[in-house]
Amino acid sequence: MKTNLIIGASTGIGQALANSLAEKGETVIGTFHKTVTSNRANVSYHSLNVLDSTLDFNFLPDTIDSLVYCPGRINLKPFARLKPDSFTDDFNLQVLGAIKVIQAVLPRLKKSESGSILLFSTVAVQMGYNFHSQVAVSKGAIEGLTRALAAELAPKIRVNAIAPSLTQTPLAERLLSSDEKIAANDQRHPLKRIGQPEDLAEMAAFLVSNKASWVTGQILHVDGGMSAIK
Repeated sequence: MKTNLIIGASTGIGQALANSLAEKGETVIGTFHKTVTSNRANVSYHSLNVLDSTLDFNFLPDTIDSLVYCPGRINLKPFARLKPDSFTDDFNLQVLGAIKVIQAVLPRLKKSESGSILLFSTVAVQMGYNFHSQVAVSKGAIEGLTRALAAELAPKIRVNAIAPSLTQTPLAERLLSSDEKIAANDQRHPLKRIGQPEDLAEMAAFLVSNKASWVTGQILHVDGGMSAIK
């Protein structure tokens, strides 16, 4: 069974993925910014702030098989109202945070016989939406990082990313704060519903598994059809 490190495993997609992998009997080591506990013997949680200047991963074993980086932010405003610092804050969390974590745990991943890294982008990078410039800048960088690392770390470690559309997680609670908002966003999607954490967790579990052993350098669009159907 694999040992999986999930950064940001206390809520949303990260939590759904942790539950999915644990149910399969795999070891899950999750990090959190808000306290969380688990009664599963194969799940442990550790406090970690990816914005800290140094990251302590002494709680990890010598070998891990997958790294999943989930932290993100959604700040939708007209471009003219955004300050440069807003872009910097997003970049620090979503890109530099991922880079620091990957560099810190890479020696442990390289010891695995089937190592993989999974990052998260957004459908807004491909499609282009009003008021999405801040999130698209950081997630566009994540897509570039995914492909570059996939090339550099092959064949030892696979690197992929998932690009969701709007998903019902705490990250999106301001956009889904009423039944009316949820219904309106349901109708925007060809499949007539917004995403659920489990929708993304199932794809994530596949990508870090041996079933995806011939998949790397890919941006997988799990978005209710938003990126492909008009």
